[in-house]
Amino acid sequence: MQYLKIMEAINEQIDAGLLTAGNKLPAERKLAESFNTTRVTLRESLALLEAEGKLYREDRRGWFVSPEPLTYDPTYTTNFPVMAEEQGRKAKTELINAQLIPASRRAASLLQVPPLSEVFRVDRLRYLDDRPVVVVTNFILPKYFPNLLEKHFTASLTALYEQEYGVIYSKTRYRVSTTSLLGDTAHHLRATAGSPAMLVERLNYDQHDNLIDCDLEYWRHDAICIESMAVLDK
Repeated sequence: MQYLKIMEAINEQIDAGLLTAGNKLPAERKLAESFNTTRVTLRESLALLEAEGKLYREDRRGWFVSPEPLTYDPTYTTNFPVMAEEQGRKAKTELINAQLIPASRRAASLLQVPPLSEVFRVDRLRYLDDRPVVVVTNFILPKYFPNLLEKHFTASLTALYEQEYGVIYSKTRYRVSTTSLLGDTAHHLRATAGSPAMLVERLNYDQHDNLIDCDLEYWRHDAICIESMAVLDK
């Protein structure tokens, strides 16, 4: 089938280094002409390469070659900037919004509090090498962090908790699933609506085993590789 041949040809160019990480592909019309095919067939090939994490789309900007994904170890409790730095990547965080709100049904369920209980909601956008890759929403129990909204959120929450409140993450429960980028999340990540994404959901506990917050991380799926090592009892 022609779309598979196109897919293979683009894959070969990536593997040979003719198309490198961050390179923008020619416009779809020119690509279709170069492969002597229709834009419908071309888009089928590009969508498959996107699903494999080889390419990504930016809304109204076109198609790009995906960089190497960040290796994400769920058992590793270090913060995002340190994780990125250890892998030779440059990290940046922007605050989208921080406010005290009534907990949504989902947030209340995750935090095990009655619906409409007041919680802090902190939304942040994180970058790898100047590319927006993940939108993180934290729901935080105010009783552990008085006056939290007066703090700065562009650094690590892990570090802020420890430095300002003496609170240390001691245990985290993870849940990873696939989803799609929609609405404001897609907009912040410069993604087209419906683009594939990875959702990492975390419940975080302090050194006294108190559930203190939860976070929902919406990753561009090509930007993250979930990897861990299990030590087995002999």
